[in-house]
This record gives sequence, structure tokens and C-alpha cells, in this order.
Amino acid sequence: MIRLEPRARLRHQCAGMRIGFLFNHDQTHQVAHSLPVALAMAQAGLAAEIVVATTNARMTAEVRRMGGGLIGSRIKLVQLGLRRATSRLASGALRRAIPADKLLIYRDNLDFFRGLDVLVVAEKTSLVLKSRYGLNDLRIVYTSHGAGDRAIGFDAPNAAFDLLLIAGPKIRERMITDAGVAPEKLVIVGYPKFDQLGAAAALPASFDDGRPVVVYNPHPAPHLSSWYAAGRKVLDWFARQDDYHLIFAPHVMLFERRFTVTVDKLGLKRTGRIAKRFREAANIHIDLGSAASSNMAYTQRADIYLGDASSQIYEFLLTPRPAVFLNPMGLSWQGDPNFAHWQAGPVIADVGELGAALSRARRDQAAVYGPVQRELFERTFDLTDEPSSVRAARAMAQFCGLTWPEDAVERARPAA
Repeated sequence: MIRLEPRARLRHQCAGMRIGFLFNHDQTHQVAHSLPVALAMAQAGLAAEIVVATTNARMTAEVRRMGGGLIGSRIKLVQLGLRRATSRLASGALRRAIPADKLLIYRDNLDFFRGLDVLVVAEKTSLVLKSRYGLNDLRIVYTSHGAGDRAIGFDAPNAAFDLLLIAGPKIRERMITDAGVAPEKLVIVGYPKFDQLGAAAALPASFDDGRPVVVYNPHPAPHLSSWYAAGRKVLDWFARQDDYHLIFAPHVMLFERRFTVTVDKLGLKRTGRIAKRFREAANIHIDLGSAASSNMAYTQRADIYLGDASSQIYEFLLTPRPAVFLNPMGLSWQGDPNFAHWQAGPVIADVGELGAALSRARRDQAAVYGPVQRELFERTFDLTDEPSSVRAARAMAQFCGLTWPEDAVERARPAA
């Protein structure tokens, strides 16, 4: 465990501003949404100390992998932990059901957070530092961890952030109208995760036989996910046909715990297990949470997207392709902005319709769905020739009152 120093001692050691990036989660899917901003700030040579804080070994390893030589040289890395015996006991008792560590980590590391001028996060839990622990002088910047349409992305807590770095005009409009965020707090920077785009996923050689590859990407939220009502029927449908290959790559949190809990609409569901016959099916590749499930490797490799409420549909639409959406819950979605992405392909209520829906999505992609997908994508992401992570770093410099060097854009540009 590192020894955390009080703010006064840190100020004495470090001239200038101290900016922290926090990754406090069980899985690593949030790292690519804000770490690229830290990397760009470090490469730009801003007059500030940049500190990345993680809360478990899995997160630390991902930060080291993505950050390369900048971690430990231009960026300080610390791993926070539960420091109180009562916290460790509570965590051990509750970990299988709820993410207790995520909340306890703030109380146990207040000295660290007091030592920062600015904290950058990809989630809203960190607002507890202001609302519960009174760190009102700490300015908190939000990058979010996706650019989807779910209502929880545009709820009232967003207004408590001091700055929000957002992907595009859709996000800006809904942050203002739905969340009540002051317009001057919103800066459109594009999507830093796209700057980390790597190679498409490597799949078994049998997947290269010319048959279309479908990625099924159900969300974990019980009130929105197709998994609980229809997921096994989907796996069974693919196992019994030979026209398609399937990548089953659900949201990384769906199988992280035995039960899935959601707070935007309180719910708890048991995720269950994957039957052996699906795991051994020659045309099905199953990944319940590796890095490839969240680094766009599968959304690049697939020919067709099959999903429900996950924001990964928008990452898939970086290259417009056929999509199908499952609505076994019978949700009334037409005209609802929380389901705007369901305009990108056929929506079906029953897995028995899946074959026809896949055929229709492919047949009508160019004439019907492609133009809709491009419009949805352009409203979601404002992308320019300047990398999104560099735009975000420049916005951070302005927010923090730091000088942006003349050659910063080229210095901070991600390696090709």
C-alpha cells in the first residue's frame, strides 16, 4: 500500500497543478475513455503533475499496458486500496453481490483526493467526494464511458461536475435538456477511445470461411437487457444453424458477478451459466469479459451487430454495417430518445424472428439502414482531423489555466 501524503506536503514537493485520473471499477472497460486524455496531456508537456490512480491489480495492469513508457516516467501511477479493517470486512462480505469496494475506496483514501486540484473520472460515483465528504474545492471532470442513449447517461447528477468532456452534439443537447447541465460546462472533444483503436479480434480459423460473423452484445441492466429473457434462445438459434458464426461478447459486467444489480431502475437478476453445448459449438466464440470484449476488437471483426441497450452499437457504427435489436421485454421504444439506436436496424420481440431479421438487415443495409446509421453516428460523435484525446487534453489545459505549448498537438498525437 502506498503512503498517501497530505495536500500541503504534496504542494511543497510539486510546483503547479496536480491532476488525477481515477479508475475505480471491477473491470477495465472505462480505462480507454479517459486514460488517452492523460497520455495526451503528458506528451504535450503541460506544467502539471499527472497522477493515475487505480483500485485493483487488473486495472493497474491495463493502465500499464495502454500507457506504455509514459507510466512511471511522465505519469505517476498509484494503486489505492481499502485501508480500514472495517472496510475490508464489509468488502469481503458484500463483494459477490454488490460493488462495495467502489464506495469504500473514497472514504479510505480522502487524503489522496484532498491532494489533487482536479480529478478526472469516467463514472459518476466519484461525486460522493463532494456530496458526502465535502471536498468542494476539488474540481471533478467527467469523460463518461460510452456515448449511448440510455437515460442514466443524462440524469441530474451530471450537473454536479465542474467540466464534462463529451463526444458530440447529441450528448450536448441531452445533457442540457435532460440533466440540466450548464452549457458552459460542456466541451465537445470527440471520442478518445477511438484513438486507441487496435487490431480486430483474432478468431478461430473456421470463422474465415466466408459466412457472416454476428456479435451478440447484451447489456447487463435487468430492465433493458435481452439476456435474461432471450439470451440462451439466441445461443441455441445459432448453435442449430450453419449460415452464421457468432461471437458472444456481452457487456463485461454481465457475468462479472453471480447477480447483476442496477441503480437507475432498481433491479437484481441472476445471470446464470453458459451450457457446455454452447461453449463447444464450432460456430460460436464465447468471451465473457476479456479485454477484447471492450476494446472494439469484436465490433471491428463482426459483420453484423445483435444487441439491445449497449452503447457499443455506436462503436460498431464507426463502419456502418447491418444491425438487429432484441426487444423480448416488449418495451415501447418508437420515438423514445433512449432507444434512438434501434432505428439502425430491425427490432424483434421473439428469437423466432431472428433469421428473417438478419436477412432483412443485410438486404436493406445500403438503401434503408446505412443512411440512418451515418446520421446517428454523426450526431453522436464530432470527429475531426485532430485526435479526440488531444482535443480533450487541450480542453483540460484551458480548464486548468495551463499554457498549451505551440507544438503540443504533434507531440501529443497518438502513435499510428
